Amino acid sequence: MTSINQSRRRLFSRKKTQTVHLPWVDTNIEFTDICTRCNKCIDACETNIIVKGDGGFPEVNFAIDECTFCQKCVQICDEPLFNLEAEQAWPLKATILDACMAHQGIWCQSCKDACDGRAINFSLAIGKAPVPKIDIEACTGCGACVAPCPSNAIRIQDPEFSL
Repeated sequence: MTSINQSRRRLFSRKKTQTVHLPWVDTNIEFTDICTRCNKCIDACETNIIVKGDGGFPEVNFAIDECTFCQKCVQICDEPLFNLEAEQAWPLKATILDACMAHQGIWCQSCKDACDGRAINFSLAIGKAPVPKIDIEACTGCGACVAPCPSNAIRIQDPEFSL
């Protein structure tokens, strides 16, 4: 019954499922109703991953770099968008897509090398390239693994929504 209710919420939600706005955004609000599109968060981002997205609203682009969770975007914002008491910055996790070079038999561990949280491990098999596996509990959704991936095979997304 819970999955039916979640599906209904998604159906009537105005949220774009693939859009990542900012860390610590209060999940009980509609981001686009409160954000004034002032661009202060874009200017404050230390890794420059916050960009102007659809409708001028700030979005995170992990193809540029990772989120360091520095909270500069939160500190500079004048609007009541954030919940710093949240256990996690966001529910996002890394997902490995079929385009991963390891699935094609090519040895590559660029995502593992970039992951500070050690959330990406590789399972070894004789005669095959090691295949990445995400430790969902260890993954912070920082996106450090996205930009270094040569095959663009990693997405940071809410596990509740599939691609």
